[in-house]
Amino acid sequence: MTDPLGQSQVIPYLQGISRSGPYHFYILSLEKKVAYEKNKQIIEQSLKGYNITWVPLTYHNKPAVFSTLYDNFKLKKAAANLHRQHQVHMVHTRSGMPALIGLWLKKKFGIKFLHDIREFYADGRIDGKMWNLKNPVYNIIYRYFKQKEKQEIQYCDGINCLTHAAERIIKKLPYYNSKTPLQVIPCSVDMQLFDPQKYGTASIAELKKGLGIQANEIVFSYLGSIGGYYLTEEMIRFCKLVAEKFPLAKFLFISPHRHEQILAVAAQYGLSTDKVITVNAKRAEVPQWLAISNYSFFFIKQAFSKLSSSPTKHAEIMAMGIPVITNNAVGDLEEIIRNTATGFVLKDFTNESFMKLIDQLAGENNFNKAAIRTEAEKYYALPKAIQKYTALYTAILEE
Repeated sequence: MTDPLGQSQVIPYLQGISRSGPYHFYILSLEKKVAYEKNKQIIEQSLKGYNITWVPLTYHNKPAVFSTLYDNFKLKKAAANLHRQHQVHMVHTRSGMPALIGLWLKKKFGIKFLHDIREFYADGRIDGKMWNLKNPVYNIIYRYFKQKEKQEIQYCDGINCLTHAAERIIKKLPYYNSKTPLQVIPCSVDMQLFDPQKYGTASIAELKKGLGIQANEIVFSYLGSIGGYYLTEEMIRFCKLVAEKFPLAKFLFISPHRHEQILAVAAQYGLSTDKVITVNAKRAEVPQWLAISNYSFFFIKQAFSKLSSSPTKHAEIMAMGIPVITNNAVGDLEEIIRNTATGFVLKDFTNESFMKLIDQLAGENNFNKAAIRTEAEKYYALPKAIQKYTALYTAILEE
């Protein structure tokens, strides 16, 4: 919960659902020590006044595999204890390791099981090169998780996924039961927090000045972590070509870590580091840095597992009324952007494709901040997500 996604994609949903029904939630989470020490009080404060009890456990990542098994054992034990103490009616888990525990609780105690497929977990580990199938250990682990994924879909009492692309894949699976409630709820955004009207001309000028950006310079921003699925080299290569076309361009990376790596890759590709600015922002600070952006970009690895992804950053960028530059083959991104005319979609990462897009940037662009925000409200508004989750909870618990 102390990582950004916990604060944006777990707690706000549970706060909303707890207002709409007679529920009491127990959040069982693994927390990284540094983030926990830094953000513990923020999380505790955000849960005050809600029927939500937070049970944090320590996350371990070394040694590989064994640390995961140990954490899984701890979660399992804690979940069983919570059930024995409170007679839990339903367990709601994301895919991967948590879903193993949800499936176990379903089989052992008969607890209703909501399977939240926020990623195609096992395939994602292959696509992200975290598991190498040539390694016999990872080959066994991959096949184990694929078997468990089948059982999770077979035995769960309800499914949520983030994209219609994932929904189509799930519905074609021979072991999917069409009677199982299935909802599509993309990663949503708090439209009150991400509101461009909070930042007028004067405040934007002041924010730019604080970063050494001139009033007439064009800001291209990137929001979120880098590395892994997020294609740092491709993004820097794109920025280099943008800088050649637009001498007044500046590139703002709003990223929690690896700032030195961003600058190193920029230097590697001949992009002047004077053009690149990095900031580390708390969740509440993210909107102000997005507010100074003219465009926002992110490139994600094109892979099967990414069809299940709904990047939170896209919802937040749209809510701030900023046109986006991204690539296809990731969740429903292409469909949303083309249907709403709120940005640009790349088919690949060749220089030819980059230049074609950059020429479009140089042309007549009639993007309207208010219109983009209106489209964000349609697709990504938090109240709609809460309403859908509440309906799914009701369908499962009243069955």
